[in-house]
Amino acid sequence: MKDAQKTVFARSGVCMIYFDNAATGGFKPDGVLSATAAALKTCANPGRSGHKLSIACAERVFAVRSALAEFFNAPSSDRVIFTKNCTEALNIAIFGTLRAGDKVVSTVAEHNSVLRPLHYLQNAGVKVELAPLTAYGDIDVSALVAAAKGAKAVIVTLASNVTGTAPDITRIRSEIPPETYLICDGAQACGHQKIDVQALGIDALAVAGHKGMLGIQGSGALVFSERFNPAPVLFGGTGSESIKLDMPDFYPDRLESGTLSYPAIVSLGEGALYLKTHMYENRDRTLYLTDLTLNGLSLLDGVRLYSKPNHFGIVALAFNNLQSELAAYRLSEEFSICVRGGLHCAPLMHRALHTDGLVRVSLSAFNNEREVDYFLRAAEKLAQG
Repeated sequence: MKDAQKTVFARSGVCMIYFDNAATGGFKPDGVLSATAAALKTCANPGRSGHKLSIACAERVFAVRSALAEFFNAPSSDRVIFTKNCTEALNIAIFGTLRAGDKVVSTVAEHNSVLRPLHYLQNAGVKVELAPLTAYGDIDVSALVAAAKGAKAVIVTLASNVTGTAPDITRIRSEIPPETYLICDGAQACGHQKIDVQALGIDALAVAGHKGMLGIQGSGALVFSERFNPAPVLFGGTGSESIKLDMPDFYPDRLESGTLSYPAIVSLGEGALYLKTHMYENRDRTLYLTDLTLNGLSLLDGVRLYSKPNHFGIVALAFNNLQSELAAYRLSEEFSICVRGGLHCAPLMHRALHTDGLVRVSLSAFNNEREVDYFLRAAEKLAQG
């Protein structure tokens, strides 16, 4: 491995180019790393004890909650709850809201964190309809809107984790019934673009803390509107109203059972603080690198592209002569490049695209042109067989 050829990702002790940011962000700002390390050294159980350290941690958690409320323009900080990831946030929004007899509309572009809960609920009496893709590989918003009549909720990703395609949320909100809840999977979009939940009319936004938000693994959030009142799906200690066997009837306590991950929450707060001044710069940088990668791949024989330029850093491709998992394996073993092959936990998206798996290159603003150039030369060698 020659340093002149590539910038290496070596924090784990393994020197590799990291192009798997859609799975988890490989690079964290120094402020996130130092704040997380400090939290690990001074960690107490926030909101569970009356001593000074516990109170100080509880105040820090509240500060992060308020920062996220401002970042996403939530109606109040009480409408921001912490989760361990985006999947948990989606499960709370879905299972806490839908009941037998309800109708819900979603899309074939969704991640299994939406599809599996809906499949379970469909077997329990919830009517589920899924909008298809257009001929261009985008979510068919017209079909989604047409199916939304009588639906209790519409659930849609803000950006596909497979191709990076993003639906028009403003149009969806304006054309579905006003009483229908709009639940959004923000795993790939949060941190890459401005998301104002009140301006967009989003009732529930599921946030992954460890991707574009630049926090560590184990961080996530659910941000929800004043009219969206999910029931708890996890029951336990909250540090409040402990004499009652019922869960508290107020948020955030109603949805936050058990000990919060204080270091993860701190990291998410620091990520939001960094993005407050760097998000648009990072977005433009990510778009540039994504466009550079797509342009280079378009010149290669034996490569098919499934992505268009996007702010989320996602490039999906297939090699004509190589199965996706094998291509990802060879990129790792022969070229020390981290990408992801396979179905990306979104099986219906691949069925709609008529693939049995794709190679996903996912970039971040912390990558660079040398890494892209090295990857393109590696991809050319694989395409040539």
